Amino acid sequence: MSQASPSLFGSVPAEDYFHLFNGTEPDGKKVVEFLNYKKEDISVATGVAMNSVRYDERMPVELRQRLLEWAIAINLVGNYFKDRDKTILWFQVANPLLGNIAPRDMIRIGRFDKLLKFIQTALTENRR
Repeated sequence: MSQASPSLFGSVPAEDYFHLFNGTEPDGKKVVEFLNYKKEDISVATGVAMNSVRYDERMPVELRQRLLEWAIAINLVGNYFKDRDKTILWFQVANPLLGNIAPRDMIRIGRFDKLLKFIQTALTENRR
């Protein structure tokens, strides 16, 4: 029986290190607080009108999906560092491997897919 590649499960963190989920739903307020975003940042990053940005049962589907993705990425990095402050710092500091852009800014300007691929690749390489 062959063993599954670690990258096969690289899209799901081992644990919800920062408690950013309520079951399978992202806790929007916690995710936004972690990334230190304002309502304007959320609107730009998701394409959701600023007056529609909300974190209750009437949250737009697009916003819920983006928050889910961001929470997963935060927890993937957090599971690597096992430290809240280091993880927050990693998201805030410009990274030369990302074109000298901070990961939180990549999310804000709509480059999340590139950031997630970078995170998954880095985690896979660090397992070897």
